[in-house]
Amino acid sequence: MKTNILLLSLSLNLLLPLIVTADSTPAATLQIEHSVTSDMCQAAELFIKSLDDEQLLQATFDFESKIRSTWAYLPDKYIKPNGIRTGLKIKGMTPQQRIFAYALLNSALSQKGALTVNTIMALEQVLYDLENKNPIRDPQLYYLSIFGNPSKSKTWGWRSEGHHLSLNITLVNGQKLAVTPSFYGGNPGTVKTGKFQGLQVLAEEENIARGLAKSLTSTQLKKALISNKPPRDIFSKSKTKIERSFFDLKQGIIYKDLEADQKEKLLKLIKVYTEKFRPGLLAQKVGTPLNETESMLFAWAGSLDKGEGHYYRIVTENHLIEYDNVQNTASHPHCVWRELDGDFGEDLLKKHHLAHH
Repeated sequence: MKTNILLLSLSLNLLLPLIVTADSTPAATLQIEHSVTSDMCQAAELFIKSLDDEQLLQATFDFESKIRSTWAYLPDKYIKPNGIRTGLKIKGMTPQQRIFAYALLNSALSQKGALTVNTIMALEQVLYDLENKNPIRDPQLYYLSIFGNPSKSKTWGWRSEGHHLSLNITLVNGQKLAVTPSFYGGNPGTVKTGKFQGLQVLAEEENIARGLAKSLTSTQLKKALISNKPPRDIFSKSKTKIERSFFDLKQGIIYKDLEADQKEKLLKLIKVYTEKFRPGLLAQKVGTPLNETESMLFAWAGSLDKGEGHYYRIVTENHLIEYDNVQNTASHPHCVWRELDGDFGEDLLKKHHLAHH
């Protein structure tokens, strides 16, 4: 009975942004402060309790393990050095364990985010059919890893990952949250044939950005355009940490040089990335906000025309969003939200150690 109540609670939390109270206040703002981390902790604890000894070895790791900051968005076959991804895969879970695994995933995601993540997973079946039953394409090849012991007061984290998906959640003292790196991809970017023809999993990430880029004047575009040729992939790849010297983060047009409607488009684009997470989770996230505009830059590379290769990034003092769509004739997007100082909760952990040690 207790388990059913938890799963019902998690489902209701996904609907909170859609519920409006009598005074028109979004119900999400009425959430108890710690409900997100509490849900997360309970879901993780139930998942762990459901595992046998062998599964525990696959799914759980010390918080200090290097595995926690070693992530990837490639199919399993291409994971270095041996083609093996860490974590317990969905394919190896019992039906009950899958329920708890999805409950943990949904404890972090908004309704919109859950739809995005599940659609990315479902595209593996589309690839499986397109590629003559290629065994590396499988919607069940997604993995869950838990780092440390789930707690409402201690530090721990978890990751959900597979091809074109990597969500990394860190909780410092059980309450202060970090949600980066968060990576999403799509292949096919737009489904060309079959029952899902026309499906574009990362449509807003592409279309809003192109609308902004096309609205720039020639003078503005000279500032924003960093190259006529887009990179083959996002610059940051799956590096553990983004050093500011990896590439020129000062390129692009600064927020204050945009017109009012262009500023609105840019902030709307940022919300596409942040709104994949539950409002209560973002409210508890600590650090420099992503919508800090004083240092915000927007950069574009490649073509402005739909169907042709393009790239963009948004940079603030501590945040980086990258999007690239070049492969498969610009129908294979990769995008990521990262924190230059805060991936895997690095900034929060430093503050914690300075305060307590």
